[in-house]
Parts: sequence; structure tokens; C-alpha cells
Amino acid sequence: MRTMLVVLALLLAGCAGSPRLGDRLPRRGDEIVVAGQYFHTGAPVVLWTDPGGYDAYRVERRFAAFERSDWDSTRAEWIAKNDGRVLTPNRYGLRAAGLSEEQREQVRGGGWSLDQLQDRIDQFVLHYDVCGTARQCFNILHDHRGLSVHFLIDLDGTIYQTLDLKERARHATIANDRSVGVEIANMGAYQVGKPNPFDQWYATDNAGRTVITIPPRFKDGGLRVAPTAERPLRPRGDKPIVGTVQGMDLVMYDLTDAQYESLAKLSATLCTVLPRIRPDYPRDEQGRLVTRMLTEDRFSAFGGILGHYHVQTNKQDPGPALDWDWLIDETKRLMRERPAAAEPAPR
Repeated sequence: MRTMLVVLALLLAGCAGSPRLGDRLPRRGDEIVVAGQYFHTGAPVVLWTDPGGYDAYRVERRFAAFERSDWDSTRAEWIAKNDGRVLTPNRYGLRAAGLSEEQREQVRGGGWSLDQLQDRIDQFVLHYDVCGTARQCFNILHDHRGLSVHFLIDLDGTIYQTLDLKERARHATIANDRSVGVEIANMGAYQVGKPNPFDQWYATDNAGRTVITIPPRFKDGGLRVAPTAERPLRPRGDKPIVGTVQGMDLVMYDLTDAQYESLAKLSATLCTVLPRIRPDYPRDEQGRLVTRMLTEDRFSAFGGILGHYHVQTNKQDPGPALDWDWLIDETKRLMRERPAAAEPAPR
């Protein structure tokens, strides 16, 4: 009799703890979506389904006047601007390269399993956006260029996910079928001695520190944290950093502390969930960072974290300022420790 009562009590306790029909299941606010499943990052994440999110599944333009944002208006304007070349309503596609006809039919409706994506995705491509803020980056990509990227990282470290990773975003040409892409808010790199927009975006405060000054035409920039609190990473970031990419001497300002922290957490999450993305960058024979486009053979064989300039000769992002060694070391540390996801700040 006592045994029956214990079993009954356990069953009742289990039922009391189970979600009921119509219950709202809370989201912490740090999850990304991979093949329809949530994975915690420990960083602030805004999904395309969240208020204030950026939805790359939408056909209409996000920032055009409402009465001109529909696809017919967009198509007419794009035809005029692109010499008659018609872009598609969707800014993304199917990861179709190398799929058999049977596999293509299985996934063409979005039916990727996590196992299938884990077998397919082996690169994480880093970009700077040359737009300054995530809001302006999404505006340019989605409304004006017909492009997309899976993630945006804003100046305050907020990660915006615009698409499930099962989608083939249009961000890095030959890498698109096998990669995940992120655009990091930063004004980019410029040839030494050539014009640049730094005087519009960076200033020195009363303490002599470099601070980001979003131009008035962008208002508050859409940041969730006050932009005056954001400054490039120190001690490296108070001055522009000079380095060589694609054989050119370039100058740029570093990322913010918040961006580095979120990028490392996102990298660690992706390398854990999609283990063919190794926590490492392309290296030469001496183990140093490769700073130009990879050869065809090396690109084909490389699985890990790489820059846009490793994919294309006409690209320099993420530029010479990115601290690759810190990023990889921190990514590996987070993967070893696998800390519990922190409670997100209320939105």
C-alpha cells in the first residue's frame, strides 16, 4: 500500500510540473535557432520573431515607406536600379549544392534535421558591415541589395538572428552553402592615407577615451543600450589599428567589448552545436593567421572560423583590427566550461 502511495505521489508531482494546454513557455532571451531548435548562448539574442527583431523571411522592405514596401513596388524600383536585372522576393535560398535529388526533395520545404545541418555546415564567416549599426545593416542588405545574413551583432553586443541556420543566406558567395554568416557593426577598414568616415563615427571624451558617435542622421541607431556607453575595445581600441589584409595596409577601429563578448559566445555555441566548425582560423605554415584569400584547395579543406577576405579577393572584412587569437582562445574556454546561460536583461 505504501509503495502505491509513493508511486501515486510521484505521478501527481510530475503532472503538476508539466506544461498544461495553453501554458506560455518562457524564452530566456539568449537562444539562437538551428533547425527549429533553441540553443542557449549566454549572450543577448533578439530573434526575427521577437519585437524589434529583423525578419529576413519577409518579402516587403522593412524600412521603406509602408505604401511602397510591398514586393511589386520593391521589384519595380530594383529593376530600375539594377539595369533591368530582377532580384527574387526571397533574400535567401536552399543549401542545395551537392544534394541528391532525393535529399533536395526532402529538405526543399525546410525539412532539415539537425543531423543533416551538422554534416553540412563547417564554416563561420565573419564580416564587418560598414554600416555602423545592425539596424542600418539590415536596411542595406534586405531593403536595397537583396542579400541576407544569419546574424548581426550590434555595438552594444546584441545578437540579432534573421534566419534559421537551415537557410542558405546570401553573404559570402562560394561559402554560402556550407557556412553561417555574421555582420558585426563597425565602419570597416580603409587604405592608409585614403579618405575614411572615422571623424563622423569616433570622438574623444573628456577622459581621453575613444567613444563611438553615431551620426545624427541615424538618430539613436536602434541600439538597445545607450550608444554613448559603447567604445572600441581597450587598450588596443583607443587608437586606429593598422594591419595588412590582401596585401594592402589598412586602418580601422576595433570592435567594442560587448561585441567581442557576444561574438565569442556565439562562436562557442556554433562550434558546439555544429561541430564541423572548428574553433580555429586559417593558418600558414608557421601557424600565423592567413591574411588573404585562401587557395581553392585550402578553402575547400578548411572548416572553422574565417573572414570574408578568406573567401573573396575583393573583400577585407573583418579587417586588421580583429583580435583573432583572443576570439579563438575565448571560444575554446567557453566550450570547455560550458557555463549555464545567464539570465538575460529584461527587454
